Amino acid sequence: MASTSTPATDRATAAAAGAFPVGYHHLHPDVSMNFQMNRWYSWVGEAEMLEEMRAAAPRILSYADWKKEFLALAENAARNGHRLRAGYYWRSAEFFMAAGDPDRKAARRAFLEAIESVYGSTIGDRHFVPYRDGAASGMLPAWRFKAANPKCTIVWFGGFDSYLEEMIATFLYLQAHGYDVIAFEGPGQGGALEEAGLPMTPHWQKPVAAVLDHFGVADVALVGLSLGGCLVIRAAAFEPRVRYVVAYDILSDFFDVNVRQLKPAIRLLARMLVRTGAAPVVNAVMAKVASGNPVAQWGVPHGMRVTGTQSPFEYMKAIASFRTADVSAQVRQHVLLLAGSEDHYVPIEQWHEQIRTLVHARSVTARLFTSAEGAQNHCQAGNYGLALRTIACWLDGMLQQDAAAT
Repeated sequence: MASTSTPATDRATAAAAGAFPVGYHHLHPDVSMNFQMNRWYSWVGEAEMLEEMRAAAPRILSYADWKKEFLALAENAARNGHRLRAGYYWRSAEFFMAAGDPDRKAARRAFLEAIESVYGSTIGDRHFVPYRDGAASGMLPAWRFKAANPKCTIVWFGGFDSYLEEMIATFLYLQAHGYDVIAFEGPGQGGALEEAGLPMTPHWQKPVAAVLDHFGVADVALVGLSLGGCLVIRAAAFEPRVRYVVAYDILSDFFDVNVRQLKPAIRLLARMLVRTGAAPVVNAVMAKVASGNPVAQWGVPHGMRVTGTQSPFEYMKAIASFRTADVSAQVRQHVLLLAGSEDHYVPIEQWHEQIRTLVHARSVTARLFTSAEGAQNHCQAGNYGLALRTIACWLDGMLQQDAAAT
């Protein structure tokens, strides 16, 4: 009898079973580019993808080269019927494109179409959540993945630059393990930024409240990815309908993450200049830094677009609010903190700081992933499966503990 499986059902089955690749690979000498290559590969897991990126890496000396090479890889993969690989190549090409790049929208559209064609009907129900915060109003894209007899509802969001479509495999895995999953993009993220034009806010309890209201859910597990590890703490401090909190990974101070390459004294000076409103000085310094630093040259305009700011000074002032020290003491839920021991974005000191400041949490569990596990980097690129199993097992244990206590 002929098999009735399709690429969509095969991929969904693999995701539900937690079939993620293991290993963080050296693909490019630039630490940021190398991370992005590992990030996308960890969702796809095709050995040919590794070889293709290794072959392209010597030709990538700039972000313009990156765009050219990944668009070529995407077109080649699509021609040969490798839709999932092609999709993530399109996403990779788009990632480092400037906001005004005429190819940006087409690359995003090609990525979204590829994901839909691969996962098909296994993608959850699509929703658009009404959102208003002062003058900002629009719709927050959301997806719901329903489980039979769910243990509880997980509400999931990403960080500063992720799309939920990248993480479909995550939601299928959690759904298969008995959890309803509501995944949404808040202001500054994915479709909320690209289609609705909503800039990011540090007051993350507002989009979380809008989502909880829309779906009528409470006693949820709230999970934030990357910068979401900061936003999830900020939201939980003000939203009593959240019962369990997962920072995947921790991020207690986004300003510090942005200036971590600077010497400690210069970091303190930068924070003081922003606090005292020294806009001309900050703008001049940022321009000088960007002139010799491709990451800053791309990242600052990208950050301005996400936050809806008009200058480097305004951007730095905005991200100074993305911190957890001012709200951590108000968190009273069960909390799981994840971190990579060699995270090149978030310094390990922030893991210790986040543990130390959750003084009123109902419980705190902290998990540090290592290179021996292939999970040492940001959000465990290199071993997503281990991170997801850690989250699911912790939540299982918390639910059993709370059930036994009632």
